[in-house]
Amino acid sequence: MAKGLMFRCSAGCCEDSQATMQQVHQCIERCHAPLAQAQALVTSELEKFQDRLARCTMHCNDKAKDSIDAGSKELQVKRQLETCVTKCVDDHMNLIPSMTKKMKESLSSIQK
Repeated sequence: MAKGLMFRCSAGCCEDSQATMQQVHQCIERCHAPLAQAQALVTSELEKFQDRLARCTMHCNDKAKDSIDAGSKELQVKRQLETCVTKCVDDHMNLIPSMTKKMKESLSSIQK
């Protein structure tokens, strides 16, 4: 739906026979701005989410390396790592609803 509005807006810019090329270009850029903002917002939120998940799993890897260095058995360390990574995933799955809500709120404010 947003794309349809953007294209109709852009088409409207081209219908002004009195406008200079620069004015038409600026008009089209204004039409594209909300969609570009929305894409940037979603990309940013997803990148933050991925970074947080990656940091959590890196912490698990560090703990596993420390356990190996301390002489723990490999099987025990594998189980510990698996448990730790599973907890990271579970914790981050629980963040998805609030992240989605935040994105929806931000996206609705862009449309206005």
